[in-house]
Amino acid sequence: MDVKPKKYLGQHFLIDEKISERIAESISQSDKINLLEIGPGTGALTKFLLHENIDLISYELDIESIKYLNTEFPDLTVYNEDVLKIDWTKIFVGNYSVTGNFPYNISSQILFKIYENRTIVDEMVGMFQKEVAERICSGPGSKKYGILSVLIQAFYNTEYLFTVNEEVFNPPPKVKSGVIKITRNEIVKLDCDEKLFFRVVKAIFNQRRKMARNSLKSLLGDEKIDHVLMTKRPEELSIKNFIEITNMLESKINSLKTS
Repeated sequence: MDVKPKKYLGQHFLIDEKISERIAESISQSDKINLLEIGPGTGALTKFLLHENIDLISYELDIESIKYLNTEFPDLTVYNEDVLKIDWTKIFVGNYSVTGNFPYNISSQILFKIYENRTIVDEMVGMFQKEVAERICSGPGSKKYGILSVLIQAFYNTEYLFTVNEEVFNPPPKVKSGVIKITRNEIVKLDCDEKLFFRVVKAIFNQRRKMARNSLKSLLGDEKIDHVLMTKRPEELSIKNFIEITNMLESKINSLKTS
């Protein structure tokens, strides 16, 4: 059965088995693990994930791909649902890892979904557009450092594994890809209001060229916080700095409520 890649789904089928095998081997498998594969397509990666150490569940939107997967991998559990719209706490009983050759058009949303489910997602090994992959692993001082860099690195250790060239896909994408691995760190909870932290990070990076004090006007209005961190631009701020700003902002908001 010939499965045609669908442009509207952002499908680029990986045709180099060595790369698929390398991705699979990068997933921690010391014990039996639960593993969510997003967008298996024609099973290029799936075939290397089907063994006794892994309890594998896949989500795929393309009906043609699902029919192919059901024929080639009859033991595979594959659901025809939008993984971005389901409740991730109900995929497995207990914690799990995530993998996939992710469609470029939803790769950032997948990372936000992982962030939302950081208490149950222990690890992710996946392929992204190279620019996105580098962004996730970038630190302060880099122009690639952004919202997802801060949010993901607040709770995960990140590692850029390797670059993948265009010609190993059908059809070839216009850009290179990058495979990264993120592994849950020891942080259970940030030392601040995490919902406010999320809003602060987004507000500051949404106006990259401005100092933090100007970017936070949407949250502070005409009120001001007199602190050196408020004169910094986004790429100059570490995760610790964002936590400090969040706490200052919360303190200011609370003082306004009681005044």
